[in-house]
Amino acid sequence: MMGSLLAFVGAAMLIAMAPGPSTVVIMRQSMLSGRRGGLATVLGNETGVLVWGVAAAVGLSALLSASRLAYEGLRVAGAVVLVWFGVRALWHARRGGGSGGAEREVVEGGSRLSGWRCYRLGLVTNFANPKAGVFAVSFLPQFVPDGWPVAWVLVGFSVLWALIDLVWYAAVVWLVGAARRLLGRPVVRRRLDQVSGVVLVGLGVRLAAEAR
Repeated sequence: MMGSLLAFVGAAMLIAMAPGPSTVVIMRQSMLSGRRGGLATVLGNETGVLVWGVAAAVGLSALLSASRLAYEGLRVAGAVVLVWFGVRALWHARRGGGSGGAEREVVEGGSRLSGWRCYRLGLVTNFANPKAGVFAVSFLPQFVPDGWPVAWVLVGFSVLWALIDLVWYAAVVWLVGAARRLLGRPVVRRRLDQVSGVVLVGLGVRLAAEAR
C-alpha cells in the first residue's frame, strides 16, 4: 500500500502543476478579487475534483467514459463555458477594465465577485472539462493495491488528490497576491486579461474541435 500511495502522491503532484483552465481562472481571480477570492475559486475547483473522484468510485465516470453521447454533450458544454469566460475577459480588457487605479476591484461584468461566486466559478470551470471525469476513472484505479476495497480506496485517493491540488493552488494564489500591486497596474492588468482571455478561448476551441 505504501508504494502505491507514494506513486499516487508523485503523480498527483505532477498533475496539479500542469497548467490548464483551472490554473488560468484561479490566477485571474486571485489578481482581481484578492487572495480570499482566489482561495474561494480553489475550493470550488477542489470540490469538482472530489465529485469526479467519488463519481469514479461509484462508477459514474466509467459511464461518461463509455458513453460517446454523454461525453460529447459535456465536451461541447464545457467548450462553450471556457470560450464564454475567455470572451468576457477579452471584453473586459477591451473596455480598459484596469483604468481607475491599481486598487480598483474589477472582474467579469465590472464588479468584484463575492466569495460564493468565486467558489461557483471554480466549480463550473472544473466541471466544464469532461477529461477530468475520464481521467479520474482511468487514473485513480491503477493505484489501488490488490486485495483492497476499490471504492473506499478511490474515495481516499480522491480526497488526497484534492488536498494536493489545494496545496499547489494555494501557493499559486499566495504568489499572485504577493505580486498583486504590480499586476494591478492598469496596463499590466489589461494585458493579463487579454492573455487569459486568449488562453481560455483557445482551450475552449481546442476542446470543441478535439476528437475523442
